Amino acid sequence: MEQHPNPESPIAVSGLCKSFGSLVVLDRITFQLKAGEVTCVLGRSGTGKSVLLKLLIGLETPDSGSIRLEGYDIASASGGELNEARKRVGFLFQQAALYDSMSIEENVAFPLRRHTKLASAERSERVHRLLASVGLEQDLDKMPSEISGGMRKRVGLARALALDPSVVMFDEPTAGLDPITAAEIAKLIVELRAKRHITSIVVTHDLHTARTIADRVIVLDRGKALFDGTFEGLDQSKDPFIAQFVEDAA
Repeated sequence: MEQHPNPESPIAVSGLCKSFGSLVVLDRITFQLKAGEVTCVLGRSGTGKSVLLKLLIGLETPDSGSIRLEGYDIASASGGELNEARKRVGFLFQQAALYDSMSIEENVAFPLRRHTKLASAERSERVHRLLASVGLEQDLDKMPSEISGGMRKRVGLARALALDPSVVMFDEPTAGLDPITAAEIAKLIVELRAKRHITSIVVTHDLHTARTIADRVIVLDRGKALFDGTFEGLDQSKDPFIAQFVEDAA
């Protein structure tokens, strides 16, 4: 696969279309993200937010349009090439998607065992450092069933960061969490931008969290990107749907 590095645009999407039968989920979506930017994708349930993430990481195939992730053409990648591209990306699933039979330490170590040749001591040191970065260095021997939903999200984030990705994708990172825990997750996302200059794309229905973390917001409705800009611009939008969406989510 030909690679075209473009540090100014870690993710570049052009004319992206996706339908399931007669249902048009995404209709000619186009955007480019800047390095180190946090972008929140907002919209009602069923508007294609999570489908967009799956397309970006190659879990779904677009009907048309192009996706470049760190210079890689995701839409036309072979399986092996796609795996190489994915090593540059961390992904935090909505339910964290931890392996129930593995301890917290083993969950975070999994991508390191699979994709690196680190010695055992080096791997252990990195896992401990990652868990410390999310405040869980004392819980590495616990199993996923023994920790709270918020803690599972933090373990999932530590695992997503294991391979030092340049891009991290979040699918509803605060869903199902109490306000205090949601604020802790939001703080971690902001710290990723400040300390590691990571580019983040966050699918969320949580407008309060989005206001806390986002440099930029994209609003999807009926397959279209109705808005792409800052929250200041969103609040000033005269579009009836956007005005109602902001009011309902306040």
